[in-house]
Amino acid sequence: MNVHHLELFYYVAKYEGITAAVRKMPYGIQQPAVSGQILQLEEKLGVKLFHRRPFTLTHSGEELYDFIYPFFSQLAETQKRLRGEERQHLRLAATASALRSHLPDVLESLKHQEPQLRLTLREVAPADVHSLLSSQKVDVAIGVIGGQMTEGLRAEVLLEIPCVLWVPVDSPAKTWRCLIQKDSHSKKGWIGSSPLIGLPPNEFLQQKLNQEFERQHLSWPVSVEVDSMDLICDYVLRGFGVGIGVQIPGLEVAQGVKALPLDGFSPLVIGAIFQGEPKALVRDFIKLAKQHVKSLA
Repeated sequence: MNVHHLELFYYVAKYEGITAAVRKMPYGIQQPAVSGQILQLEEKLGVKLFHRRPFTLTHSGEELYDFIYPFFSQLAETQKRLRGEERQHLRLAATASALRSHLPDVLESLKHQEPQLRLTLREVAPADVHSLLSSQKVDVAIGVIGGQMTEGLRAEVLLEIPCVLWVPVDSPAKTWRCLIQKDSHSKKGWIGSSPLIGLPPNEFLQQKLNQEFERQHLSWPVSVEVDSMDLICDYVLRGFGVGIGVQIPGLEVAQGVKALPLDGFSPLVIGAIFQGEPKALVRDFIKLAKQHVKSLA
C-alpha cells in the first residue's frame, strides 16, 4: 500500500468527505487528485472504503481507519516533540584532550543558556572528523583546519596553536635551532641532533610537522612513535629524546619539561567545523567557544 494514499484516506475519513478533507488538510492538494488516489487505494485493496453520499465508512474502511489512526493522528505532536528535542540536542566530536580540558567549561556555559541541553560527545581522531560531519552523525566538530575541506563543510577559526619542541627543563638549549646541526652528507640540509618523539606518520599533525621540516630543509625522523600527544612529554621526562607537538593554551606544562617554540613553523589552526547552515544551538556553542579562547589569551 502507498503510504501517501493511506494518509489521504485518513483525512477523508477524519473529516467525513473528500471536499472537507481538502479544505482542512495541512498541505495543499486538489480534490480530483485526492479522489484519484483514493480510487487507486481501493483498487489496490480490492474493496470499497466508503460511500460518498451520504458519507459513511464501509466495514473495510472502518477497519483500515482504526489501523492507521494511531500513527497519523500523532504525527503532528511527534513532529513538535522531535523538533524541540533536536533543537536542544548537540552532537559534538573532538579529540580526547579537547573533551577533557576545554570543552567542559564551554558546555557548562551552554547549559546555563539552554537548561534542557542534551549532549552526545564523541572522541574522534582528526582524520575522522570530515566523514562524521558528512554523514550527519555529529552537528559540529572541533578539529584541525587545513588542506582541502570535504564539499559542503564549513569552518570557523577558534585559535592558532604554536608548534613547540619539548625538552628536559635542565636542557641548555635556548632555542630549537640549538638542537640541529649541519648534515655532513648535504651542503644545504640540517639534521636533528637528538632522538625525536612524535606521533605516527598518518596523523595530520605529524604530517604537517614533517612538511615544515622539509620546508626548513631539515631531516629529523621520529625515533619514538606514540599515539597520543599526552605521552610525548612523559617519554621526554624518561630520557628517550625530545618531543615535537603543540602547546595548547590553558594546559599546564608537565613538571620537568619546557617548550622551545618552533619559530618559523606555521601554527596549527583549530576551528569549529560543521556542515551547511548550522542550527541555533551550534551557533551558540561556537560563540561560547570563541569567548573561552579569548579568556585563555
